[in-house]
Parts: sequence; structure tokens; C-alpha cells
Amino acid sequence: MLRAEDRWAIGDTLSLHGHLFDEGHLDRLDELFTADVVYDLTDVGMKPLHGIEEVRRAAMELGVDNPVAHHVTNIVITSEEDDRVTARSKGIVVRENGRCGSATYVDTLRREDGRWRISHRIVMARRTPLNGAHIVGTNDS
Repeated sequence: MLRAEDRWAIGDTLSLHGHLFDEGHLDRLDELFTADVVYDLTDVGMKPLHGIEEVRRAAMELGVDNPVAHHVTNIVITSEEDDRVTARSKGIVVRENGRCGSATYVDTLRREDGRWRISHRIVMARRTPLNGAHIVGTNDS
């Protein structure tokens, strides 16, 4: 079972993502990701990124199309095994024009050198209320 300190550290790691990207501290991504990170953006129309340098390069290439703010919330640790955990969280992004979007992050984190870092992230955009589930006949116009 994870200690409370580990849960806090995992939450801090997931929260650090928004701070580093929003403030443009792409030189500090090694504080957030393992060297062999896989950042899977398939659901939002981009190819998976492999390694910190590829993540950094993709952010730079996206340039002004990057969100101006990333907010993470609703962190739930769904599995744990030795120095590896899986966590789900919700992400809210704010674009320069004020439009917002929601995503679910599914992260695998590994403890390396006493620190938790993301080794695999899947980003899934939320586009449909209730993920498409609804009672037939309700609000059907």
C-alpha cells in the first residue's frame, strides 16, 4: 500500500505538468517525465511522442497553438505495483481565445531515484457528455 507521502508526491508530479508547460519551462521536463516517456496524443489527432526531447520539440513546434493553461484535478490512483503506479486524472485546458477543453489523463508513474515521474501518458479528449451514455428518450428533440 502506498504511503501518504507517495500519494502527495504523485499528485505533485501530475500537477507540475501544468506549471512547467504553461510557464515555458521545457528545460525542466526531466523533473516530470522519465527519459523513456511515451506521451500518447493519438486521441487528439497527434502521434505518440517518445522521450523527453520529442515531447519538448512537439511543444515548441506547436508554438502559439499550445493551451495557455493546463489544470489537473480529480487524481485517482487506480493500481500500484512496487515502484510503479497508474493514475487517472482530469485535465482542463484553456486556449488563448478563451475556449476550454476537458481531457482524461491515464498515467503510469515510476519511482526513480526516490522521485515519481510519468513514464507513460495517454490523453483522451472529452467530447461527449456522459461519454456517450444516456437514457433513451431523455432530452431527445
